[in-house]
Amino acid sequence: MNTPRLLPYGDRALLVEVEEVSEVVLVADAVRSGPLADLVDDVVPGARSVLLLARPGVDPAEIRERAETGMVPDDLRLDPSKSPADRQGPSTVEIPVTYDGPDLAEVARMTGLSEEEVVAAHTGTPWRVAFGGFAPGFAYLVGGDPRLEVPRRDEPRTQVPTGAVGLAGEFSGVYPRESPGGWQLIGRTEVAMWDLDRDPPALLYAGATVRFLRA
Repeated sequence: MNTPRLLPYGDRALLVEVEEVSEVVLVADAVRSGPLADLVDDVVPGARSVLLLARPGVDPAEIRERAETGMVPDDLRLDPSKSPADRQGPSTVEIPVTYDGPDLAEVARMTGLSEEEVVAAHTGTPWRVAFGGFAPGFAYLVGGDPRLEVPRRDEPRTQVPTGAVGLAGEFSGVYPRESPGGWQLIGRTEVAMWDLDRDPPALLYAGATVRFLRA
């Protein structure tokens, strides 16, 4: 793991910048379970950064000092050689999927796998929620089978249905609502990613482990 950059962020937070999304998961895990846990009120991962919000009364400078000596890179208390999926999150969410997506055959062609092997690869490895974005309830999942890394579609769809399960680059994800999108769609789920009658509304949160199952 590369040494993260520690940057001040207002008067209550510290921003940790990293180079890879896999390092986002690593740093977030380390903060939640390591020596910074008692100083930090919230951990907000992004694509290449982790925002650490100080608990009330805690000076962000104290977080930075402890991070410099106790968080990176030797005292992570995690094995950086393991993938995000190998390091289980605080909880596991199972999502049943019907694998009949319109891009399943194209993903099979690009990966050199059969459609059945694509499904087996997608369900065979647990994923981790690295961060959220794009739309309420949308989670970027990493740590899956590397054979499933495929580019986005050359022409994004103007309309992707709610519950569509897709792949793009190193990510997998589930569209929480109907929207435009350029991910390769391999299936669909009836599980709601975003429900205002649920507390919290988002089913998936940063750090959680996700397992896809055949519906």
